[in-house]
Amino acid sequence: MRYRGREVGGEGRVQLIMESTLTARDRVGVQDFVLLENYTSEAAFIENLRRRFKENLIYTYIGSVLVSVNPYKHLEIYSKAHMERYRGVSFYEISPHIYAVSDNTYRALRTERKDQCILISGESGAGKTEASKKILQYYSTTCPISDNMSTLRDRLLQSTPVLEAFGNAKTLKNDNSSRFGKYMDVKFDFRGALIGGHILNYLLEKTRVVHQNHGERNFHIFYQLLEGAEPDLLTKLCLERNALKYQYLVKGCCSRVSSINDKNDWKTVRKALEITGFHEEEVEDLLNVIASVLHLGNLQFGEGEDGETEITTEPQHNYLSKLLGVDGADLKDALTHKKLTAKGEEMISPLNFEQAVAARDALAKAVYGRTFTWLVAKINQSLAFKDDMHNSSKGSSSVIGLLDIYGFEVFQHNSFEQFCINYCNEKLQQLFIELTLKSEQEDYESEGISWEPVKYFDNKIICDLVEEKHKGFISILDEECVRPGQPSDISFLEKLEDTLGGHAHFVTHKLSSGKTRKAVGREEFRLLHYAGEVNYTVSGFLDKNNDLLYRNLKEVICQSDSQILRQCFQREEVTDQKRPETAATQFKNSLAKLMDILMSKEPSYVRCIKPNDAKQPGRFDEALVRHQVKYLGLMENLRVRRAGFAYRRHYQAFLQRYKSLCPSTWPNWQGPLADGVATLVQHLGYTPEEYKLGRTKIFIRYPKTLFTTEDALEARRPSLALSLQTSWRGYRERSKYQRIRHAVIVIQSAWRGMKSRRRARRRRQAANIIRNFIRGFIYRHYERCPENQYFLDHQRFSFLMTLVRNLPKSVLDKSWPVPPPSLTEASEHLRRMRMQDMMRAYCRRIQPEWKKQMEQKVVASHIFNDQKENYPQSVPRLFVASRLNSEDLNLKVIQTLGSDKVKYGVPVTKYDRRGYKARPRQLLLTSSFAVLVAEAKLKQKIEYATLRGISVSSLSDGFLVLHVPSEDNKQKSDVVLQCDHVIEVVTKLATMADKINNVNVSQDSIRFVVSRGKEGIIDFTSGPVLKVSKGKKGHLLVTAPQLNPR
Repeated sequence: MRYRGREVGGEGRVQLIMESTLTARDRVGVQDFVLLENYTSEAAFIENLRRRFKENLIYTYIGSVLVSVNPYKHLEIYSKAHMERYRGVSFYEISPHIYAVSDNTYRALRTERKDQCILISGESGAGKTEASKKILQYYSTTCPISDNMSTLRDRLLQSTPVLEAFGNAKTLKNDNSSRFGKYMDVKFDFRGALIGGHILNYLLEKTRVVHQNHGERNFHIFYQLLEGAEPDLLTKLCLERNALKYQYLVKGCCSRVSSINDKNDWKTVRKALEITGFHEEEVEDLLNVIASVLHLGNLQFGEGEDGETEITTEPQHNYLSKLLGVDGADLKDALTHKKLTAKGEEMISPLNFEQAVAARDALAKAVYGRTFTWLVAKINQSLAFKDDMHNSSKGSSSVIGLLDIYGFEVFQHNSFEQFCINYCNEKLQQLFIELTLKSEQEDYESEGISWEPVKYFDNKIICDLVEEKHKGFISILDEECVRPGQPSDISFLEKLEDTLGGHAHFVTHKLSSGKTRKAVGREEFRLLHYAGEVNYTVSGFLDKNNDLLYRNLKEVICQSDSQILRQCFQREEVTDQKRPETAATQFKNSLAKLMDILMSKEPSYVRCIKPNDAKQPGRFDEALVRHQVKYLGLMENLRVRRAGFAYRRHYQAFLQRYKSLCPSTWPNWQGPLADGVATLVQHLGYTPEEYKLGRTKIFIRYPKTLFTTEDALEARRPSLALSLQTSWRGYRERSKYQRIRHAVIVIQSAWRGMKSRRRARRRRQAANIIRNFIRGFIYRHYERCPENQYFLDHQRFSFLMTLVRNLPKSVLDKSWPVPPPSLTEASEHLRRMRMQDMMRAYCRRIQPEWKKQMEQKVVASHIFNDQKENYPQSVPRLFVASRLNSEDLNLKVIQTLGSDKVKYGVPVTKYDRRGYKARPRQLLLTSSFAVLVAEAKLKQKIEYATLRGISVSSLSDGFLVLHVPSEDNKQKSDVVLQCDHVIEVVTKLATMADKINNVNVSQDSIRFVVSRGKEGIIDFTSGPVLKVSKGKKGHLLVTAPQLNPR
């Protein structure tokens, strides 16, 4: 077969081949950056990205590298039909997609028998985790799988939501940011079927457990547990359904996120835990550990009578010891004392307040971090392959590795965690340079292929700065951690300046000058990464690197009744006197092992880009995208692809695959391999510009050339098998005829006998049915027994069919078919269910005005039921739209309010902050604020956003206190009001201000702010009539009238 289109020569022919790869859907932009006319222009590169992004074409190739832009919305391109479209199709034949990379990697695994890996990289929020999910879904759907392996496929998919719940969190850049690195090996047998998986996790951000930056959240599982767990489970775990009550969850001031549904995610995680093989006892133990972390955060310390630190929150301590399964007294001692060993003797030393808090936080981080490691190990057990048949052929199994690891992070305050994450990205960039750019050039040069070298930034100098022995950043950090004396973060910074002061990629305040000095704080250092400059705050580096937990705390946890904690905290760890490796060294070593794993595999690349920082669909921030294009090295990769060839193979592999296409090379080539390949390509009609012959490899420039060769191979294969098929078919047909003749005789004999037996069996069955019906009719009034079973079943079926045809159509229709005696109880249940269903339908037709009234009453019940003494008397009274008529409102007040319409008004009495003098006022509520009016003057305006809460007493008085921020200069103090319709006012105010959960019903007194730094108190008592007076201590005394009990 000759190469199609070879008569078209020169540039016209090249353009024809390239343009034929474009589909009708890709008229906007090109689907492969190699097709860009001005491929050296960064502006053209970004413009092509932007045009495709605007058309929802989020995938683009750079040769074999896939560039993916996060759309921040759901696209209908991930269905099973799309998977089938990309299955078994050559890489460049259809439009770019994550499925194309997945399928190409899988087919390379099958054909070349070499392990593969897919490296997914990009910033946080660029869509790396979603890309890995799509790849897993593709393999689990399209790869062959046996019946006994269907459970494994489900576990593989369901491991993702479990790991996301325990290892992901909301950050400023991403609502579902992976706070740990994940490398997953997906294992396949010799047939290409899924047979198992294994996950490696790296550097969980344990610090997030105890601290979050503003606008960020803790790990998802805490909020999912509080929002979605059943009330009985929360009670068992001693938890409340309010994240704001837990200190470890309020640091970021962001307990709720509009894009996250914690309640639904909780259901998903519970189902995923069940599918991935977690037993109910293990899930219960796991949730106990998670709840114990929340209680640890609420554990408070104070100073005892002897001056020693002691625990002041006894309930939390009791909850904690119960959930951790440890002795309460031992835990209390371990949290307030530390055990020291000096010259073989052990001493107990009390902890001061700061040390006790640090010990508490260290325990929380250790418990959560080790539990996460246990969780990954448990998932690996469920993904491990256990089939004996395949174990015997273990050597023939292959793997595809998926690397989904942290993206490059730059925050306002960067600490130890960001340093490790960015160091990891430096290593991945170095790997990308070695395997893609550097190896590309070296491959061409070693083969003697001439081309124009591409200059690129080799970030090995940055990696050496971090990891070099004795002189690198990590070595200096470890040395400072073990140095005798009083090492501190500042002394560590000084040592960095002394050792690394002359390095071009390291800057501190002391070493810098001019504008740079202003941008680097005195306790900061700056590293010039490949992706840009990052300032790191040195505070906390030593503590986080040591990551130490007091030995006596370990001893207590080792004795826990919890199976998980006993596995996470081994007793050998307590007795081992050897100093454990630091966190940075552990991470460096695990990262080195990961690099070895990736280097041993054939890589494919997915480069993820986020179009904007606001997570908005359709928005393309050109400056942000340009920065990512730069640090991902995409322009360098494009220049390499355009300067080189799309396909290369060793002579032996190329000749072995395609030798059947040429009579001179089939069945075996006897001469030198290079001559055989030259003969083969000459026969195929390759033109000189389509290929080059190196020393050991053939290089093909255009993908279309390779596709045509593959098509020729597919066309040739049938003729190769034809001679074998001819002989085989003759033998097969003769044998088939003999088998069919013998089978026909056997079948005929068997059929005649079976036909007679079937006729006799039908007659017996008919007689039995008639006999059972008659016997059942005779025994119809007896209890259910074998004699009347058939008759009663028939009777039940008849009744249900009659009921279906005669169901009542309205709540007033009381008709109901008379049931047989055996179905009286069931009939009553069905009748009640039917009435309930009709009643619900009736309720749905209620008018909007009445519905709104009921909704307000529901809110009032939520706030005051069993809380306020006069609430039962308010239930039958309807809430009104306003207690003030239009003529009651001063025209000047309305003009002052302008476009803010009054939603509700009520006359109130305001008590001054000095002397508690009563003054008549009008309280007006608008959609965004409340205002107190005296005649024609606005006395005080309270924005709903600044309203901290509302307090009322539990008695029948009409007092309410509006709490406002004391630091707000516009607000003089908290507002003390009294009105006759307090329940109605508080309900409407709480609803409009969205402060339903901020209403406090106090029993005896209410504290309020009189002025900055000064508080006032309202004391409430019961009496015959309402009485308000000023007490001796300056308190406001309110006597509430007692209500007559009903």
